[in-house]
Amino acid sequence: MAERLPISTPHCDVERDGQVLIVTMNRPAARNALSTEMLVGLAEAWAYLSAEPGLRVGVLTGAAGHFCAGADLKAMGRPAADERVRRRAAEIPDYHWKGLLRDARPTKPLIAAVEGYAVAGGTELLVGTDLRVVAATATLGLYEARRGLFPMGGSAIRLPRQIPYAFAMEILLTGRSVTPEEALRMGLVNRIVPDGSALTAARELAGEIAACGPLAVRAILRAYRETEHLPEDEALRISDEIGWPVIGSADAKEGARAFKEKRPAVFTGE
Repeated sequence: MAERLPISTPHCDVERDGQVLIVTMNRPAARNALSTEMLVGLAEAWAYLSAEPGLRVGVLTGAAGHFCAGADLKAMGRPAADERVRRRAAEIPDYHWKGLLRDARPTKPLIAAVEGYAVAGGTELLVGTDLRVVAATATLGLYEARRGLFPMGGSAIRLPRQIPYAFAMEILLTGRSVTPEEALRMGLVNRIVPDGSALTAARELAGEIAACGPLAVRAILRAYRETEHLPEDEALRISDEIGWPVIGSADAKEGARAFKEKRPAVFTGE
């Protein structure tokens, strides 16, 4: 059974279910539009996911049938009603960029479970995750250019690095909505599932990741992120530095034993 953590805020529920952290943007009256209360909760959740040894993967979703309808500039511009949120907003440097996954992304995989609207800041959050499960009638899109704005969450840089350039520019420069089928064809999402089942499918995917060696999973993420734009020879050198300790780990020995003994591996992260 999932346990609600005290780092939750009025607009962001943070729950732990064994090795999986489930983060729910919870402002349904505004289609989960971003607020200070939400961004502080998200920033706290990502720091906790990285720091907590027993967690292996995170899932980000939205309440009441929507993912996130982008930024609510009025809500983000006024002080939070919750005293703890106000204090944490003052204590966490750039909490808005951390919450939006622009800065300090978690060191462990993060899966987006998308229903309904995931537009503007919602799509920026999706672009900051590692795997994406999207419901059949969800709506994606970066609307900023259409409104004379700029996608400050990092999508102007990240999107053309994640999907083919022409597709990325079409999304960014037209500001139009993108269907799940288009997003799958472009390579922006991993799979489309029936409406109402995105979180279930994302948790199943999280379970597959959690069953893998945690040292290996984190090292693979780190190797990609640290070498993405380096020449291959330099990237391979860094990849070796990251990978060899994993090869010599207790988890690697356990993986080999489990394969030989035809049983599931019991990884400890050591």
